Amino acid sequence: MTTVTNPSSNPAAEIYSALNVARDNKKTATEDIQNRFLTLLTAQLKNQDPTAPMDSAQMTSQLAQISTVDGIERLNATLQKMLGNTADAQTMQAAALVGRGVLVPGSTLQLVEGAAVGALELSGPADQATVTIKDANGLVQRTINLGALPAGVNGFAWDGKNDAGAPVADGSFTVSIAAEQAGKKVTANALALGTVSSITRGAQGMTVNVGSLGAFGLADIKEIL
Repeated sequence: MTTVTNPSSNPAAEIYSALNVARDNKKTATEDIQNRFLTLLTAQLKNQDPTAPMDSAQMTSQLAQISTVDGIERLNATLQKMLGNTADAQTMQAAALVGRGVLVPGSTLQLVEGAAVGALELSGPADQATVTIKDANGLVQRTINLGALPAGVNGFAWDGKNDAGAPVADGSFTVSIAAEQAGKKVTANALALGTVSSITRGAQGMTVNVGSLGAFGLADIKEIL
């Protein structure tokens, strides 16, 4: 059988010309790859030898690869959109915290008008928990025995009096926590009470600004009051 070709055409030149046109197309990387493949495939089909057509299995494999690349690109775009929507929702939720009282990690305790409120977080239940309150000079002003407490966040109040029963001047104090269960130490962390002043959205996520206590992540907030 005689091979049918167009003597006036150059198959190789047509293929390279088509690829150059696709390369100059200002589209996304995935679209550019697809265009080059489809252009090359069209040129191959146009200039194939009728007595030895292209292998259909190979053509199907190439089409499947292009489809996979396109699917991954679409999936990435969808995920990016979902992440953006999640970030917007977090921003709206965090904005509702402005002006609210929150408990965050910290050992600061503010005595105002002879009263102070603080909290602690226990890793497990304790049959004995003690709060020690010190002034700015590091002197112990009050030791409060809280008795048995469950695991998690537990609050406490201070009436502003020292161990001798005398009133203490308002100001900033520090607290330390000690807890035990059956004679074994229980991990205890002090929590400070503050008011959310603003929310900052940055590359690392959402930041909650709690006045003089500093900035915290949403996961750092142990309780909202």
